[in-house]
Amino acid sequence: MNAAIATDKAPASTALSQLDQLKKMTTMVADTGDFAALKQYAPQDATTNPSLIFKAAQMPEYRYLVDKAIAENKKSGAGGEKLLRSVMDDLLVLFGVEILKIVPGRVSTETDANLAFDTEGLINKARRFIELYRAHGIGRERILIKIATTWEGACAAEVLQREGINCNMTLLFSLAQAVACAEAKARLISPFVGRIMDWYKAKEKKDFAPAEDPGVLSVREIYGYYKKFGHATEIMGASFRNAGEILELAGCDLLTISPQLMGELKKSTAPVARKLSPELARDSKIERLQLDEKKFRWLFNENAMATEKTAEGIRLFNADALKLEQFVAAKL
Repeated sequence: MNAAIATDKAPASTALSQLDQLKKMTTMVADTGDFAALKQYAPQDATTNPSLIFKAAQMPEYRYLVDKAIAENKKSGAGGEKLLRSVMDDLLVLFGVEILKIVPGRVSTETDANLAFDTEGLINKARRFIELYRAHGIGRERILIKIATTWEGACAAEVLQREGINCNMTLLFSLAQAVACAEAKARLISPFVGRIMDWYKAKEKKDFAPAEDPGVLSVREIYGYYKKFGHATEIMGASFRNAGEILELAGCDLLTISPQLMGELKKSTAPVARKLSPELARDSKIERLQLDEKKFRWLFNENAMATEKTAEGIRLFNADALKLEQFVAAKL
């Protein structure tokens, strides 16, 4: 794992902000539904989730998107639960459409958390999102469908990727989950650095230096595995708690960062050293993992942190999705 860590030194001084230095070695992705923040920090891609969309939908400047989703779907004559479901899907896509007017790359749109264990449901939802984006003139190459990293989620991703629908596997906390995604040929994974650290901090009752952060170490392990065994799936570190975690993963394929932490990185001009590189990662002393469904479920079960944080994440995203539903329903 440690062999994946580069040792090249950063320049002695630089006029560039840490954010701009990171952009030279890692694709920067904004973790927000706030268009103003996207314009301010100029990321390549953007990610959303139910929590971020719920927060943004309540902001006065984005209320017009809620109104638009309701008005457009009422034209169909549908009512009740069917109307609500249609408005919810349309609202997520409308936010994505607006985001793609700002970022040059891709946007991630999340599937319903209550479909996390429903392979067929995930496939149908992804196809639905792609069709809605197509109706707005946006091709599938600019869309990433976010799916929770359950076994069922990996199976859905395998089908979708064969159809040319790219998937962003989220709520990922372990090597077993990462390997399942790579073997499904998912386009991208989002290991949750900060949530891993949260679990170990609570369990061991101590703080961790960025270089020893369990979440950072988890991403380094996955990075080493992917590069050593030639997996094309991209790795995007996510859910950061501090700038130190981000800097320890400089060189990762992508990093998705909140506007607050982007702001911190933009204010500092301290040198940034590259910590991950494909060349050194290929020498990682890590064994190939032979994985099938039984092996996956066993390894996942044996990892208390991954089991607990994945389940918790699904519950929390579902809770925020329900809040968004109630917000929309009140306007219907």
